[in-house]
Amino acid sequence: MRHLLRSTLLPLLCAGLLGACASAPNPNMAPAGSKGVYFVAPANGATVTSPFMVKFGLKGMEVRPAGEQVAGTGHHHLLINRESMAPGQIIPVDDVHIHYGKGQTEAELKLAPGTYRLTMQFADGFHLSYGKEMSATLTVTVK
Repeated sequence: MRHLLRSTLLPLLCAGLLGACASAPNPNMAPAGSKGVYFVAPANGATVTSPFMVKFGLKGMEVRPAGEQVAGTGHHHLLINRESMAPGQIIPVDDVHIHYGKGQTEAELKLAPGTYRLTMQFADGFHLSYGKEMSATLTVTVK
């Protein structure tokens, strides 16, 4: 019985764990689905010097400036040390919710030294979040 557990269940458990790790989303790659966002730069886990460039990637939708309410379009927001926002939630305007309402696909970011979680959140022309499906999160360390 012990040999059966070791020879059958252990390999299945390991394969399942490896599969779960392999399927974790990479914030620097285009999503596998039909639409989503990703970071072109910086790389997840990067150490950067402030100011640094943040470049946004988008798949399956189109970037349009804020105020233009067209289906399948929107603009980027960068959330600093915040989680993705629920679908339909208005993205606030403050120091940790940065809006790129002119349709920017890259920006220079100035942050004090430290480790930060950056969440890119795509939202419609009225700043209503498209939800977790249209977000990506990475971590950077600013020297």
